[in-house]
Amino acid sequence: MAIRLGAPAAVIGTLAAVIAATPSNAAEPVRTQQAPSGVLPTVTPRAADAAHLSSARPTTYVVRPGDTVSAIAIRNGLRPADVLAWNGLGWRSIIQPGQPLRLTAPASPSAAAAPSAPAAPSARTHTVARGDTVYAIARRYGTTVAAIMSANGLGRSAMIMPGQKLTIPTASAPAPVPASSAAPVASPKPAAPAAPRTHVVAKGDTLFGIARTYGTSVAVLLQANGLGTGSIIYPGQTLNLTPPAPAQRTATLDAGQRAHALRIIAIGRELGVSDRGIAIALATAMVESTMRNLDHGDRDSLGLFQQRPSQGWGTPTQIMDVERSIRVFYGGAHDPNGSASNGLLDIAGWQGKSFSAAAQAVQISAFPERYGLWEQQAMQWVAGLR
Repeated sequence: MAIRLGAPAAVIGTLAAVIAATPSNAAEPVRTQQAPSGVLPTVTPRAADAAHLSSARPTTYVVRPGDTVSAIAIRNGLRPADVLAWNGLGWRSIIQPGQPLRLTAPASPSAAAAPSAPAAPSARTHTVARGDTVYAIARRYGTTVAAIMSANGLGRSAMIMPGQKLTIPTASAPAPVPASSAAPVASPKPAAPAAPRTHVVAKGDTLFGIARTYGTSVAVLLQANGLGTGSIIYPGQTLNLTPPAPAQRTATLDAGQRAHALRIIAIGRELGVSDRGIAIALATAMVESTMRNLDHGDRDSLGLFQQRPSQGWGTPTQIMDVERSIRVFYGGAHDPNGSASNGLLDIAGWQGKSFSAAAQAVQISAFPERYGLWEQQAMQWVAGLR
């Protein structure tokens, strides 16, 4: 889970390649694991060009074959990060020829009508210096690694770079409301009509237009229909709007895995965690380490839950202590890691989150959907392991 400083100069080029507009005759885009998820590099035009670019810049741009978001942004004197944000895109998004992009920030619809209110405490910012880590920054400002990552949209594999500005969240957020004092539950609303699962292509349809109509993305449509970026759709063709649900995973535990699973269940019971919460812990351990206490992993990840010393989960020796690592994953009032990390019981409203979302709130993984693939098996382990 570490976030390290420094990135080679080629990172920006690598990221640009990931989001390049692909001509219709191009091969399937190659994705690289070196591209950091969640870090948006700052590209600043020369001061001499800034005034001219600002006055001459169009408000929208229609993507042409071979375009990339980085190239479009720099050509118009903008930061790629801003163009991505204004268009609801991420670094892994793919832009298509003919797709319109905003080159100005969208106006806030409620800004003019909103009544004046007392100013909230402004969030602090920190400019990353060489040698900084998110863990060290969190300690300096009296916050947590998880809070900084959440405030800045950073993922588990994200890197921070010298000169990057990080938002440091304030400590004025209200405490979670205990379940016993929660407001009464309102009467359920009538069920909404089921969302359509397919679309019949009409003359003039494009994948981008269909994606916008149904609030999805071109990448999802490509995946759901087994299409490549150069595929052609035809009038009368039926397209699936969502990919089929992946199959649930199963496994038979060996003696070592079974011992770890039993310990996860026993500690969960001791802490008063629900069966579902214990199943989330089991699934997370299965995804992260195949339920083994590994002395290696991605970057400095270690142990049953692949916790990272550089992100404040403890020293390597502490993380390799199975008992301690399980208690740190659960968190709560008796967390041996204190406030340096957020365990499952520290996540407000985790009980109402989906299985994958609850695990992801703790792990901050680059592949959050993997946890849900073990939900059924993990629940069987909770019920059957003795």
